[in-house]
Amino acid sequence: MDTLIEISTASPSDAGIISRIAERSIRVGCAVEHRNDPRIVAAWTRNSALSQIQPWLVDPRLRLTLARLQGRPVGTAMASVNGRIAFCYVQPEWFRRGAGQALVRDIEAWLQARGVVQVRLNSTRTSHAFYRHLGFEQSAEAFAIGGVMAIAMHKPLIDPAGNVRPEGKSLPR
Repeated sequence: MDTLIEISTASPSDAGIISRIAERSIRVGCAVEHRNDPRIVAAWTRNSALSQIQPWLVDPRLRLTLARLQGRPVGTAMASVNGRIAFCYVQPEWFRRGAGQALVRDIEAWLQARGVVQVRLNSTRTSHAFYRHLGFEQSAEAFAIGGVMAIAMHKPLIDPAGNVRPEGKSLPR
């Protein structure tokens, strides 16, 4: 893992960077999922258009972040105050360098500070192992959404006694 991962709250001037990271991550990093089907790719990348991203950047119910490695923007993530991670995208050439993990940990801390007790997301098959590594568990059978298989996952942010869970630790089973 790179030690110089910097996570920051995205600003309105970052909309273009976020759009490019998301689109490239979808087109290249998720190719196994969408099999380069133009309809599926178009549906996925529609949400990474500037017109979609700009309102998110000023919505106080959302946390939209950027990860930088060696000063370069390499990843982005977004979550809402209801405890749902909407996305976590990392540029494919920066996979497995810690940016995704840092983005998710930042989102979890933001949610915990707002009293959220459980975080939820829909994972692709490709990302499933990544999220399991971070302590997420599958919540339901995989299902199709937009031509891609999705896996509902969740992770408690507090332990059964109501204490904030230590970062990165799974709860006892």
